[in-house]
Amino acid sequence: MTEATQKKIEERFRNDSVTFTSFRGCTRVEWSAQRIIELLSYLKLQCGFDMLVDITAADYLEYPGARDRYSLIYCLASTATSERIVVKVSLNDPDPVVSSAVPLWNGANWLEREVYDMFGIRFEGHPDLRRILLPDEFTAFPLRKDYPLRGRGERHNFPVLTRTES
Repeated sequence: MTEATQKKIEERFRNDSVTFTSFRGCTRVEWSAQRIIELLSYLKLQCGFDMLVDITAADYLEYPGARDRYSLIYCLASTATSERIVVKVSLNDPDPVVSSAVPLWNGANWLEREVYDMFGIRFEGHPDLRRILLPDEFTAFPLRKDYPLRGRGERHNFPVLTRTES
């Protein structure tokens, strides 16, 4: 992200606590989960970040110095300038919830479903928030740090698919 874009964001949100960090040429903006759509809309419509590259999450349970349990991470790019930016919001238990970005980028649909399926982060206003990778009977969220490495014995309920010989 260029300095001009950063100044534009700082000017627009000067009364808010916008935190910028940079690592290896990638700029990250830390923002409030309650107002994420406001920032994402501004980045798309006013700053030219027209491509949603990815949405992912991280669980910082038992991470030294972590103040929040989850980080929800949006990776955006500008197809016109090749600029990239990462937007990070913090969420906590018992109910990690954030507004859906599907109204801004239709591609957020499956990305948000994957984050929901793996971490249990809900996206308010999502048109079809249901599991995308795991069966509906699966009740846990396997990428949370409190999920056991060997699972909880739920694999015995999974259907076994075999190839029929002809």
